[in-house]
Amino acid sequence: MNNWILLQAGGMSGIMGQVFLFGSIILIMYFFMIRPQQKKQKETKLFLEAIKKGDSVVTIGGIHGKVYAVEGETLTLELDKGLKIVVEKSAISADFTKRATGTK
Repeated sequence: MNNWILLQAGGMSGIMGQVFLFGSIILIMYFFMIRPQQKKQKETKLFLEAIKKGDSVVTIGGIHGKVYAVEGETLTLELDKGLKIVVEKSAISADFTKRATGTK
Protein backbone atom coordinates (compact mmCIF):
# COMPACT_ATOMS: atom_id res chain seq x y z
CA MET A 1 0.00 0.00 0.00
CA ASN A 2 2.84 2.42 0.82
CA ASN A 3 4.49 1.75 -2.55
CA TRP A 4 1.31 2.61 -4.37
CA ILE A 5 1.13 6.06 -2.66
CA LEU A 6 4.80 6.77 -3.47
CA LEU A 7 4.26 5.82 -7.12
CA GLN A 8 1.32 8.18 -7.38
CA ALA A 9 3.30 11.04 -5.78
CA GLY A 10 6.21 10.41 -8.17
CA GLY A 11 3.89 10.51 -11.16
CA MET A 12 2.34 13.79 -10.04
CA SER A 13 5.69 15.52 -9.67
CA GLY A 14 6.60 14.45 -13.21
CA ILE A 15 3.41 15.93 -14.59
CA MET A 16 3.91 19.15 -12.62
CA GLY A 17 7.45 19.40 -13.99
CA GLN A 18 6.16 19.07 -17.55
CA VAL A 19 3.46 21.69 -16.96
CA PHE A 20 6.07 24.05 -15.49
CA LEU A 21 8.41 23.45 -18.45
CA PHE A 22 5.61 24.01 -20.98
CA GLY A 23 4.50 27.18 -19.18
CA SER A 24 8.08 28.46 -19.13
CA ILE A 25 8.44 27.91 -22.88
CA ILE A 26 5.22 29.84 -23.56
CA LEU A 27 6.38 32.69 -21.31
CA ILE A 28 9.77 32.88 -23.05
CA MET A 29 8.10 32.89 -26.49
CA TYR A 30 5.80 35.70 -25.37
CA PHE A 31 8.62 37.96 -24.15
CA PHE A 32 11.05 37.29 -27.02
CA MET A 33 8.71 36.92 -30.01
CA ILE A 34 5.11 38.02 -29.51
CA ARG A 35 5.56 41.13 -27.34
CA PRO A 36 8.25 42.79 -29.52
CA GLN A 37 6.15 42.13 -32.64
CA GLN A 38 3.10 43.74 -31.03
CA LYS A 39 5.21 46.74 -30.00
CA LYS A 40 6.56 47.14 -33.54
CA GLN A 41 3.04 46.94 -35.02
CA LYS A 42 1.83 49.61 -32.60
CA GLU A 43 4.77 51.92 -33.48
CA THR A 44 4.13 51.43 -37.22
CA LYS A 45 0.43 52.21 -36.78
CA LEU A 46 1.22 55.41 -34.85
CA PHE A 47 3.80 56.40 -37.50
CA LEU A 48 1.30 55.95 -40.34
CA GLU A 49 -1.36 57.94 -38.49
CA ALA A 50 1.10 60.81 -37.87
CA ILE A 51 2.14 61.26 -41.52
CA LYS A 52 1.33 64.76 -42.70
CA LYS A 53 1.91 66.97 -45.74
CA GLY A 54 5.58 67.82 -46.26
CA ASP A 55 7.02 64.69 -44.57
CA SER A 56 9.74 62.81 -46.44
CA VAL A 57 8.91 59.11 -46.70
CA VAL A 58 10.16 55.93 -48.33
CA THR A 59 7.80 53.30 -49.73
CA ILE A 60 8.24 49.57 -49.29
CA GLY A 61 9.40 49.49 -52.92
CA GLY A 62 12.17 52.00 -52.15
CA ILE A 63 10.63 55.11 -53.72
CA HIS A 64 11.61 58.32 -51.90
CA GLY A 65 9.27 61.28 -51.94
CA LYS A 66 7.54 64.05 -50.02
CA VAL A 67 3.93 63.77 -48.93
CA TYR A 68 1.94 66.15 -51.13
CA ALA A 69 -1.52 65.26 -49.80
CA VAL A 70 -3.13 62.85 -47.32
CA GLU A 71 -6.60 61.56 -48.25
CA GLY A 72 -7.89 58.86 -45.92
CA GLU A 73 -5.87 55.72 -46.52
CA THR A 74 -4.00 57.07 -49.55
CA LEU A 75 -1.10 59.48 -49.91
CA THR A 76 -0.02 61.54 -52.87
CA LEU A 77 3.77 61.63 -53.03
CA GLU A 78 5.68 64.24 -54.94
CA LEU A 79 8.81 62.64 -56.37
CA ASP A 80 9.97 65.67 -58.38
CA LYS A 81 8.39 68.97 -59.35
CA GLY A 82 5.17 68.03 -61.10
CA LEU A 83 5.70 64.25 -60.75
CA LYS A 84 3.22 62.81 -58.28
CA ILE A 85 2.09 59.28 -57.48
CA VAL A 86 -0.71 57.97 -55.29
CA VAL A 87 0.10 55.15 -52.85
CA GLU A 88 -1.64 53.41 -49.96
CA LYS A 89 -0.54 54.38 -46.46
CA SER A 90 0.32 50.73 -45.85
CA ALA A 91 2.96 51.00 -48.62
CA ILE A 92 5.04 53.41 -46.52
CA SER A 93 7.96 51.79 -44.72
CA ALA A 94 8.39 53.18 -41.20
CA ASP A 95 11.85 51.61 -40.80
CA PHE A 96 13.29 52.90 -44.08
CA THR A 97 11.75 56.34 -43.61
CA LYS A 98 13.32 56.70 -40.17
CA ARG A 99 16.66 55.53 -41.53
CA ALA A 100 16.54 57.84 -44.57
CA THR A 101 15.57 60.92 -42.55
CA GLY A 102 17.92 60.12 -39.68
CA THR A 103 15.25 60.03 -36.95
CA LYS A 104 14.63 57.28 -34.45
